[in-house]
Formats: sequence, structure tokens, C-alpha cells
Amino acid sequence: MNNQPYVIVGASLAGARAAAELRNQGFDGRIVLIGAETELPYERPPLSKQYLRGEVEREQALVHDERFYAEHSIDLLLGTTVTAIDPGAGRVMLADGPPITFDRLLLATGAQPRTLQIPGSGLGGVYYLREMADCDALRERFAAGGHVVVLGAGWIGSEVAASARQCGLEVSVIDPHPLPNERIFGREIGEFYRDVHAQHGVELLLGDEVAELEGDGAVRRVRTGSGRSVDCDFLVIGMGVAPRVDLARDAGLPIDNGVVVDEQLRTSAANVFAAGDVANAWHPFYEQRIRVEHWANARNQGPAAARAMLGQAISYERIPYFFSDQYDVGMEYSGYAPEWDEVVFRGERDDGEFIAFWLAGGVVVAGMNVNVWDVNEHIQALVRARQPVNVGALVDADTPLEELAVGPPTGS
Repeated sequence: MNNQPYVIVGASLAGARAAAELRNQGFDGRIVLIGAETELPYERPPLSKQYLRGEVEREQALVHDERFYAEHSIDLLLGTTVTAIDPGAGRVMLADGPPITFDRLLLATGAQPRTLQIPGSGLGGVYYLREMADCDALRERFAAGGHVVVLGAGWIGSEVAASARQCGLEVSVIDPHPLPNERIFGREIGEFYRDVHAQHGVELLLGDEVAELEGDGAVRRVRTGSGRSVDCDFLVIGMGVAPRVDLARDAGLPIDNGVVVDEQLRTSAANVFAAGDVANAWHPFYEQRIRVEHWANARNQGPAAARAMLGQAISYERIPYFFSDQYDVGMEYSGYAPEWDEVVFRGERDDGEFIAFWLAGGVVVAGMNVNVWDVNEHIQALVRARQPVNVGALVDADTPLEELAVGPPTGS
């Protein structure tokens, strides 16, 4: 029996998966999983989709049921706030209760929503969506109907807007960019998603920003920077998130757009690791640090960190992946493309079934399949190959992608 505790701060998807992996790998010491929320660890994607719309129960969002933690001897401390960590002394300080010592520590503290700081932002009827409690409150508000303004046309804002329309609400979306997610995907995909929302009756106020909220106790009107006025019954803020780095920063660990970790997800302290939204990890394939805020990264990084905590020689180099479902449009995206030369398509965007490829120097750096399935592994292989492709064959639906996609297997 290993008597040295392994402590995980953050009862998140990454944290819960790490705890489970420690047991899968045969670790027989004490595992302590600490969460500030009172909820069992859950996955976040349903919070802007099926659970928000009332189509599934909250149990279906859980990473594991409550019995799992007892059966695997994982000490689950919920509703518990960690106030500080001390890597040198191997201690975690709690708001209530004595310190907990640790042999290894994993930071899976995730991220928090960026808040709105304008006149009227303290009014009632202003919602954020990050935690289960946020979603429960928003579900109740959805049930009352009315007109919602969504601030932000990124993925959270877009998915909330879609869910609101599917629940029968009137929806307006305001975003400072000319097109949804244009910064990430460029004009072509931005136009596609703009048209999807417009076709479903969403009012899009793009290239504009919220300047002021008005109302008597609760928001009733949004005024934009361009002078437009939009009446509403409530507002949802989707302006992105910031990594929760306070514990690491106060402990003297390097911070740079998240907690800085190496390819083994280890911080500058040999006994402290980080995974999920909070981790800015060195990526061997891209030869730079990357912080990824999506479900798949948390799901896979947690177990990888657990193996590293056990001393295994891991190198986390999965190609970034995420998915989104809006109305009847499902997509998967793989790759990392801060820059590209062109975007080409296999299939017609107007048909709603296509694959988009981002190319740089003739090499596929990312791909997105929209309502086309069982191709993502081939897209990832194309990205990993790092070889110029024949664009004519790439966009030809009669040429099997697997004939173009030759590359090494995905990493840890």
C-alpha cells in the first residue's frame, strides 16, 4: 500500500478521469478529489445542449455515478474550497478544515467565464453558463419563454442561441466580429454558421457590441455601441473564459495563458501537474505550448496526467479536437490552425454536408466535417502527415480520404 496521498484539485471532467485512471493503473494509495461545487463531477457539453433544453436528466451528464467513487476508494470532497497550495511542503490548504498533505498534486481547476463590465451589468436577468447551477437557472428561465439576447457568437453563445430557438424563444445574438467564430475559422465557415442561425430565425447583430444594459431591477433593454436598441427579457453572456490560475500563481508556479506545463503535464514543481482548460502544455507535434478549452482535451489530458504522476513516460500530443451541435448541424473539428493560406471544401456548404480543410503551404493543418461522419480519424491522419496534398483529390468526394491520409497514430 502506498500511503502517500495523491490530491486532485478540481472535481471536473479532467479531475475525475485522472482519479479513475490512477486506479486503472494500479495505484493503491489514497486519492483525494476536491471540488468547489456540490455536484458530482460532470461533463459540460450537455449544459449548452441537451440538458439545457430539458431533453436529458442531469445524471446523464455525470462522469461517474456516486457509487463509482466509493467502490474505487476515491475520497470526494465536494463543496470544498482550496485556498492555497504549497508544493514545497506538499500541502493543500482548505477554507474549512485542516491542510491535506500530498505526494503528487494535479491542478484541474478549469476556467471561469469572462464577465461583462458595462453600465447595467449588475441588473437581474443576466446569466452566465459554466456550472450546473448556471444551467439549472437558465433552464428555468427558458421555460418561461420570451426574448433572450445572447452576447457572443462563439461556441457557447451559438449553442445557447440554438437551444433557445429550439425551446421556442425569440433570440438576438450580438457579437463584435463580423461573423460567428471568424477569428478561428475565417470567412467561409463564419458565413455558413451565420446563415444557419438566420435560417432558424435568430436576429444577428454582428460587428457590434453591447454598450449598456437598461432596466428597473432587471434587464429589459440592450443598447449597442452603434446606437441600436434591443428589447429583451433576459441576457446570456458568452464572452469566453479565462483559466483559473490563482492557486498556481500564488504558489509561484509559472503562468502564461494558463499554468505552464511540459509534454508530461508537469509544472515547474516536480510534484505538481495540471490538465484540462487550465493547462498551457508543450505540444511536441506543434513544438509550442497550446491551451485547449474543449471537452476532448479535458477527457484525455486527465488520464495522461495520472499516468505521468505515476512516473510513466508519457508525452501528450493528441491533435486538438472539438465538436458542436447546433439545430440539425453537427460538426467535428481537428487540428490547430492559427494561420492558413486557403480553405477548400469537399461537398457543398449550401447542402449542409461537407468537409472543410484549412491549408498552409499546401499542407492540411485542420479539418472540419459537418454532418459527414466517420472521417475524423482520416482528417487527423492528414494533419499528422504534414505532407503537401493534391487539392483536386482532397476536394473530390470520389477519392477516399484514407488514400490521402497517411500518418503516425495519435499520441497519448
